[in-house]
Amino acid sequence: METEEGADVPGGPGLCCASFNQDSTSLAMGTKTGYRLFSVTSVDKLECIHESTETPDVYIVERLFSSSLVVVVSQAMPRRMNVYHFKKGTEICNYSYSNNILAVRLNRQRLVVCLEESIYIHNIKDMKLLKTLLNTPSNPSGLCALSINHSNSFLAYPGSDTIGEIIVYDANNLNTVTMIPAHDSPLAAITFNASGTKLASASERGTVIRVFSIPEGLRLFEFRRGMKRYVNISSLSFSPDAQFLCASSNTETVHIFKLEQQHSPSGEEDTPTWSTYVGKMFTAASSYLPAQVSGMMSQDRAFATVRLQMTGQKNVCALATIQKLPRLLVSSSDGQLFIYNIDPQDGGECSLVQKHRLFGSDSENEDTESEISEAPQACQSYAATVAIPTSGPVTATLTGYSEDGGAKKGEVIPEHEFAVGPVCLDDENEFPPINWCRDGSGRGKGRRP
Repeated sequence: METEEGADVPGGPGLCCASFNQDSTSLAMGTKTGYRLFSVTSVDKLECIHESTETPDVYIVERLFSSSLVVVVSQAMPRRMNVYHFKKGTEICNYSYSNNILAVRLNRQRLVVCLEESIYIHNIKDMKLLKTLLNTPSNPSGLCALSINHSNSFLAYPGSDTIGEIIVYDANNLNTVTMIPAHDSPLAAITFNASGTKLASASERGTVIRVFSIPEGLRLFEFRRGMKRYVNISSLSFSPDAQFLCASSNTETVHIFKLEQQHSPSGEEDTPTWSTYVGKMFTAASSYLPAQVSGMMSQDRAFATVRLQMTGQKNVCALATIQKLPRLLVSSSDGQLFIYNIDPQDGGECSLVQKHRLFGSDSENEDTESEISEAPQACQSYAATVAIPTSGPVTATLTGYSEDGGAKKGEVIPEHEFAVGPVCLDDENEFPPINWCRDGSGRGKGRRP
């Protein structure tokens, strides 16, 4: 998320950008005076784990999972990417490009840099440039997505600047996988699920969101955000288990869609309901209607919604599990983080349980205290709901990696992180404090971020 002209935030410097890390456990913010990293693992407490004021006007800041690797790009040098080890206070490397950097994406295998008409793919272990995709369609917003699963390291980017085509590229094997004709109008947002098996997209019209299988590119789901007006969808995010998908825009509403088949495997409902009967009538009638009308009738509406306290602002959203419960996180361009509870069984209007100010004092939460006091009662029903087996595969968890080099009690990482390949990044050994110049000569010394 890039804010409009880095609007000033009361009590703090201007916010230039905000982004969640790959598993939504951390929030990174770029400001007029530097950047900040927050830990988002608790509802009540937002911990600032690092702050740097040595690089002003940061408009891109991306953290790699929970490691100490952070990528920073500033408006003062928009063609140069700096990679830091923020715990050591050293610069790992820096690279300069032929034009302004518009986006950076990371996973445990690859680092992708997106310019307006080219994309650079680096090996994240040694920052070696592996591939340059030149003469890509004009992409002034730097729209791209990289799967966070290193064994399914797919990259998606626009295949056209006039219609909504998506190119899916295998960043591991360095070859094009498929082209998906997703929308009639240009793309506005794309994202992968955690395992890299699904891709969601939205166009500039912002009325329809589609989900495709990867790598086949088959359409799996189609959701309608609304029909009354076109909106600018700025953020799409899957839940960790890919059962839900959220979409935020420049309106006051965040939509959450549920990815489930509408009919049982046998095609019949055990106990037909009125809605089922009406649905079958629509399905039967759609065969006699024009394709556009029948397509509109087959689209699913939002499973749950959130009414934000602001409108007309850019924001970035994420679905995460915090303290064992499903939550929606919304970081707004005015420097606030909102946390909502989601009822995964019944959906409906989500309840605000906490808000944090990302600048200055975080004491302005009096208006949510009453809701927080009711949280234990809601938590019981949520926990019971989460315990219900789902129709999809259950994601196993194992004791995970900690930056101290060992297993920290209670920390878990998803099973897909244990696929073939490196399990984790070793901050001490895999990222020495060296500099890479544009020609890769390695001259220079590490410096503090």
